[in-house]
Amino acid sequence: MYFQRLRDLREDMDMNQTQVAEILKTKQTVYSRYERGFQTIPVEHLITLADFYGVSTDYILGRTNVKEVNK
Repeated sequence: MYFQRLRDLREDMDMNQTQVAEILKTKQTVYSRYERGFQTIPVEHLITLADFYGVSTDYILGRTNVKEVNK
């Protein structure tokens, strides 16, 4: 599955793939595969990114268009 929202969120923060990969403690090539849908993103990484960007995992996965997280 291709995750356009991963790329959009990253670009909205003016970050490159290497910077996001560092947050996830992985390689840039691995993160690139997540964005392009060539590799399944582990749940731990999905949660980390959702927390970092302040959005829900459902938003990243395209299950909702509501960006804000209810706290």
